[in-house]
Amino acid sequence: MPTLILLRHGQSEWNLADRFTGWVDVDLTPQGEAEAKKGGQLIKAAGLSIDRCFTSVLTRAIRTSWLALWAAGQTFVPETKDWRLNERHYGGLTGLNKTQTAEKHGADQVKIWRRSYDVPPPPLAPGGEFDFSKDRRYAGADLPETESLKTTLDRVQPYWEGEIAPHLKAGETLLVAAHGNSLRAIVKLIFNVADDAIVGVEIPTGNPLVVELDANLKPTAARYLDADRAQPLPAI
Repeated sequence: MPTLILLRHGQSEWNLADRFTGWVDVDLTPQGEAEAKKGGQLIKAAGLSIDRCFTSVLTRAIRTSWLALWAAGQTFVPETKDWRLNERHYGGLTGLNKTQTAEKHGADQVKIWRRSYDVPPPPLAPGGEFDFSKDRRYAGADLPETESLKTTLDRVQPYWEGEIAPHLKAGETLLVAAHGNSLRAIVKLIFNVADDAIVGVEIPTGNPLVVELDANLKPTAARYLDADRAQPLPAI
């Protein structure tokens, strides 16, 4: 039966610096590299044979997939990269320090921007340091100026249905190495999580979440491979 492995990238340089990252292309820290490698070791220890990998176009997710596949002894696995698996676009918050932003706008407002389902941050002004419209990775794409989790799901869902789900329906085992919010969007889809409940779902970095699916891609079992770092899972 189809199996889906969701892997959130390891700690990034801007995670460490407490900055809103979103679509900014930062690398992993040494800790993040170690987390990615451990994720791959856990996949190997679980005896999982991956048929295909999907990731975003951001370095921290791509390198997480590479390091995990290397540690799992499966570097030969075909990999597809797509911007629709990118992290949520943080709009005008992009690049800002999270603590300083809370001091400026108030912790309650920042919590709404970060954790609500459908309230996005202010849009990103065009032409600034973090204007992604000239980045060739996004040529021809209709780029957002900001995103909530809801609008992140709106661009993840067509990619899931059109590109990822068909391989699962063919019985493959897939690795999706991506980001906290794009993976939460996938979790919302496959577990049918309510809008008000998905905001409380956390996915730990570098800890593979293995979801076994039936022929209709409904979860039959789910577990984190590192039980010590597991987070609560939606009901099946």
